[in-house]
Amino acid sequence: MNGKKIRTLRKDRGMTLNQLADQSGVSKSYLSYVERGLQKNPSVDILSKLANAMDIPFIELIRHIDER
Repeated sequence: MNGKKIRTLRKDRGMTLNQLADQSGVSKSYLSYVERGLQKNPSVDILSKLANAMDIPFIELIRHIDER
């Protein structure tokens, strides 16, 4: 999984890390770990929360972050 792509999606939507954390219910520190590639396997639940907060269909989020 490519956490940098989550960062790109977040920034493309004009969201800060704090905003995404608040809207998704995922901690800011965990999101930072995901975006920096320190946490490489977030759960489906976490990814679903991120997709909902960024208003992206879950399947589109998965496709985007799995692109090489």
